[in-house]
Amino acid sequence: MRILFLGDVMGRAGRAAVTGRLAKLRADWRLDFVVVNGENATNGAGLSAEHAKALLEAGADVVTLGDHAFDQKDMLQFAETEPRIIRPLNFSKSAPGRGARVFAAPGGRKVLVAQVLGQVFMKRPFDDPFSAIEPVLKAAPLGAQVNAALVDIHCEATSEKMAMGHWCDGKASIVVGTHTHVPTADAMILPRGTAYQSDAGMCGDYDSVIGMDKAEPMNRFITGMPRARFTPAAGEATLAGLYVETDDATGKALRVVAVREGGRLQSSTP
Repeated sequence: MRILFLGDVMGRAGRAAVTGRLAKLRADWRLDFVVVNGENATNGAGLSAEHAKALLEAGADVVTLGDHAFDQKDMLQFAETEPRIIRPLNFSKSAPGRGARVFAAPGGRKVLVAQVLGQVFMKRPFDDPFSAIEPVLKAAPLGAQVNAALVDIHCEATSEKMAMGHWCDGKASIVVGTHTHVPTADAMILPRGTAYQSDAGMCGDYDSVIGMDKAEPMNRFITGMPRARFTPAAGEATLAGLYVETDDATGKALRVVAVREGGRLQSSTP
């Protein structure tokens, strides 16, 4: 199976890149399944129902969220009614929607998509992500209940992401990090067959400070004082993510490529 994961969609520029380019990528790369992290797609803070619909209509099979899952209040209701929205498993016991689901893929194949939040350096305490994901993976074993499984680990610390990757090795097809908006150079296949990358990066304007217009973040770093609100950078966006080919029988990864498509980062294709 050919699977594409796209990192955090950042503001209008990121949305435009996804809605304008994803359909062509699906056709050119003959993609079977696409997962997009959309939690910053609405003005850099959360995801509205309208923008979620746009990402799904553009060609995303599933949209994952993150720690800003419900910054846009209409997502509280939309996550309950739209099964293709996945919020973090360990966000809150009372959170609407679901943190994992099995989806249909072409040819009768099945794909598990799940998301967990990390605990290290996060602004609020979340439940243990390892104990949250364990029963999900046990209920949908690779090569039996599902043909592929993707885990989006949304957190700050690369060490925590790496630990999740190794803990899931052989139990998930893909473990990919989100949240920090900077793509890492460690795309690889772990010893038991799981494709891994510490952070997929963002779909946004990289002439920025992690997707925000440079002026206000630089002002705060230099002066320690806020002057204005953060606003997403509006230049041409790069689509950043991870492309993985998996074996349908075992669910193990066969090939992994870091994706940098358009914008300021060097382009790459599978």
